[in-house]
Amino acid sequence: MTPLDVFITGGTGYMGSRLVPALRARGHRVYTLVRPGSEAKAPNGAISVVGNVLSRDSIMAAMPHGAVVVHLVGTPRPSPAKAAQFEALDFPAARECIAAAESAEARRFVYVSVAHPAPVMQAYIDVRLRVEQLLRDSPMPCTILRPWYVLGPGHRWPYLLVPAYWLLRALPKTRDGARRLGLVTIRQMLAALVNAVETRDNESRALGVEEIREY
Repeated sequence: MTPLDVFITGGTGYMGSRLVPALRARGHRVYTLVRPGSEAKAPNGAISVVGNVLSRDSIMAAMPHGAVVVHLVGTPRPSPAKAAQFEALDFPAARECIAAAESAEARRFVYVSVAHPAPVMQAYIDVRLRVEQLLRDSPMPCTILRPWYVLGPGHRWPYLLVPAYWLLRALPKTRDGARRLGLVTIRQMLAALVNAVETRDNESRALGVEEIREY
């Protein structure tokens, strides 16, 4: 495959720090947006570019023209108590990054949203639905991934819920919800993200839990 320029926001986080080496192993050039003074936190192999994720102009100055953009910035360990942070960080960061990517004629925009509808985390879901609408209104091709909970190092307690998921999937009234709000692994998420980055067509698509698990 011809190497791609990939621009990642949130490249030092839980998912981004694992995605960078996965992309580098496939020969892609990876740029990670970092705050001033945080250049050393970028994963090995990434090119650190300093910028402010809440500033469209700052992102544009750091983003390579025609890159695939992967937006992973978000409030750490989201919970219902962090609704104000979702509005102060998650939504404006996505909005500004989408606008910057449009100006830079990004090849594709990859966004990690969340499975919905769901009975909890309404503020979190609401922000991500609004970001999804921005992407639907954009001329850029995009891939939206909608996991519910990602299992991995430090995120293993939901394994205790696996027997309950089996039961809920077996019952007709709860089957659809159990499938939509199921668990995925970090390995599945990374494989789905790499596939989204390497997508060659110009179609936009959204991947739910069942589609992510196929990777």
